[in-house]
Amino acid sequence: MKALLVLGLVLLAVAVQGKVWERCALARKLKELGMDGYRGVSLANWMCLARWESSYNTKAKNYNRGSGSTDYGIFQINSRYWCNDGKTPKAVNGCGINCNVLLQDDITKAVQCAKRVVRDPQGVRAWVAWRNKCQGHDLRKYVAGCRL
Repeated sequence: MKALLVLGLVLLAVAVQGKVWERCALARKLKELGMDGYRGVSLANWMCLARWESSYNTKAKNYNRGSGSTDYGIFQINSRYWCNDGKTPKAVNGCGINCNVLLQDDITKAVQCAKRVVRDPQGVRAWVAWRNKCQGHDLRKYVAGCRL
């Protein structure tokens, strides 16, 4: 019985954590999904953004007290503007998706939504982590050694 309880807790922890991408695997996947150079944003910039927004974790969630919104997934896409979580006041849902889709291990929908965000006039500057951690920095280390 004790072993089953421990196994259940381990499985729950794995389910909550989601997929944490290995750096080069994520770089290859983002390249495959057309992110390298999309709207002038290099693959290294996308990798830096994902690193500082979610630590490459598909299940990352962050509640924003001030706005009552939540950031979802590997790109930390905000429920106030880009997805519907059913609880964010005055939500716009610019990507036309449920926010839970952004938490899936398959990041295809998250990438599609990130592309929509970057087409907005703010572009990649919509992400605070990108402005604070990536903009103006040498980002080669985010794709170094990945054989892209």
